Amino acid sequence: CDYGYNIYWGENSFANFNLIALDTCPIYVGNYVLLGPDVKLYTAAHPTDPQGRLDGVEYGKPIRIGNNVWIGGGAIIVGGATIGDNSVIGAGSVVVKDIPANVVAVGNPCKVIKHLKEPTRAPNQFQQLTMFNLQK
Repeated sequence: CDYGYNIYWGENSFANFNLIALDTCPIYVGNYVLLGPDVKLYTAAHPTDPQGRLDGVEYGKPIRIGNNVWIGGGAIIVGGATIGDNSVIGAGSVVVKDIPANVVAVGNPCKVIKHLKEPTRAPNQFQQLTMFNLQK
C-alpha cells in the first residue's frame, strides 16, 4: 500500500496473497468481503492529456467495496469504482465503473452477466478461512 491509513477494512473480510492497495485516496472494504490472490486496488491516476502527464499532474479517486462481495484472483479495481453488496467479480476482470449490488460481473471492462438474489438471512457462524485442522 502507499499509505495504509486510507484503508478501511470491514469485519470478517479476507484478502489472499499479493493484495496491492494503492491508497492515495480512501479504500473502503465492507464486511464479509473475499479478495482472491493478486487483486489490485488502484486509487491513483494520471491524466490522459500528454501535457498533463509531462507537468506531473496526479490525482486519485476512492474505491468502495460493499458487504459480502467476492472478487476473484487477479482482478483490478480502479479509482472511482463502487462494487455493490453481494456481488461477484470474476477472476482477471478490470472494474472501471460502478457495479451494482447482487450481480456477477466479469471481463475487461467488467460487465454484468447475471443477477443474483439478495440474501434472506444473516450469515451463519463465520468460518475462519485461515484455519484448517489437518487432524480431522
